[in-house]
Amino acid sequence: MPRTVAISNQKGGVGKTTTAINLAASLAALDRRVLLLDLDPQSNATSGMGFPRSREGPDAYDVLSGTPASDAIRETAFPNLWLLPSGRDLVGAEIELVDEPSREHRLRAALEPVRERFEFIFIDCPPSLSLLTVNALTAADSVLVPMQTEYFALEGVSELLETIDRVRAAFNPGLTVEGIVLTMYDDRTNLGRQVTDDIRKHLGEKVYETIIPRNVRLGEAPSFGKPVLAYDIKSRGAEAYLALGREFLKRRVAG
Repeated sequence: MPRTVAISNQKGGVGKTTTAINLAASLAALDRRVLLLDLDPQSNATSGMGFPRSREGPDAYDVLSGTPASDAIRETAFPNLWLLPSGRDLVGAEIELVDEPSREHRLRAALEPVRERFEFIFIDCPPSLSLLTVNALTAADSVLVPMQTEYFALEGVSELLETIDRVRAAFNPGLTVEGIVLTMYDDRTNLGRQVTDDIRKHLGEKVYETIIPRNVRLGEAPSFGKPVLAYDIKSRGAEAYLALGREFLKRRVAG
């Protein structure tokens, strides 16, 4: 069955877009057909996949406004991976949709005709609770939460889990938490290890075993418009995201 996964955290700077790009690329490398949907007006996933931020054909804004999603989907240079890009006009979508009927269901309805083309659709959400994020959560089967191993991490995730509960109650009763991915981990610090232990204690099996380390190559790859697997497949970052992709699939089979 096709699965739509929103990658979300209301806190910024936690490796959300990095995870969206590289988990999508890892599953594509494992021979899964994957669509990466950029729903963040900052368009970092779009540029990180080598596409311009400027408008060149339909994008997520047009899809929310009624353009068929199939018209906006682009083939990427990475095999098995497609992109539905974002653009700055997406900022205006929230204002324009505010009085529209069923505004929270726009993305879900738009994706329905293309869902069967892909095994996985990953939605890179804005780092805020906005109408765009609510659309993503309403369209998704589950939410994957990147979580930086820092002192205030649990606080931000508890807010997101409350948001998920509200969306589940109001718009999408089937929405589940796919899991928590620990990111930007520095094993040289006691704080990183302590926070990791605390997170696992509080959230248990929802936390993935795979941990994404701080890695220079992960930071460099977007400026070349590539997932880290295409930029430096031997880097620690690439190895970590491939491991995360395998764990993701293993959990799906087990689930």
